[in-house]
Amino acid sequence: MTTSPDIAPVDAAPDRVPATVAQLEEEGDIAADFLEGLLDIADIDGDLDLDVRSGRAYVSVEGPADGSVSLIAHPDTVQALQELTRIAVQSRTGRFSRLILDVGGSRDARQRQLSILVDRAIERLEDGATQASLPAMSSYERKLVHDIVSERGFVSESYGDGADRHTVISRG
Repeated sequence: MTTSPDIAPVDAAPDRVPATVAQLEEEGDIAADFLEGLLDIADIDGDLDLDVRSGRAYVSVEGPADGSVSLIAHPDTVQALQELTRIAVQSRTGRFSRLILDVGGSRDARQRQLSILVDRAIERLEDGATQASLPAMSSYERKLVHDIVSERGFVSESYGDGADRHTVISRG
């Protein structure tokens, strides 16, 4: 597992104590054990890669492009597996987990989708709209959107609570 500094920054709520690299490595190990069990049950061949960066444990499941990993690489499936994996980690550690799961490059695929979504929203702004709202999405996806919007020279803010939290884009 690749590690960063002794304390990993967390951009979560102020009442949460930042997780240490050791805690994030533990999350990765627990997640890997859980995912290996699921892959075995489903008879899916995949290699696991663990990493710690930006205050999160990252777990990647990789396999050949035409292999069985592709059966579970759809972004919605990955999101569901990520939530199950987070619950497994949380039940073992007693701590909230911000673990990120990538299956067969699904995160890159989702980032491309989000980039297209942002570009369409920016087109609405260029056609005269004062703001453009995006659908509700996870905190990780909203972070990606904020980064993409910033790269495009626009501003974005998140609104709403829980599953209804969404991003609104406007001019700077």
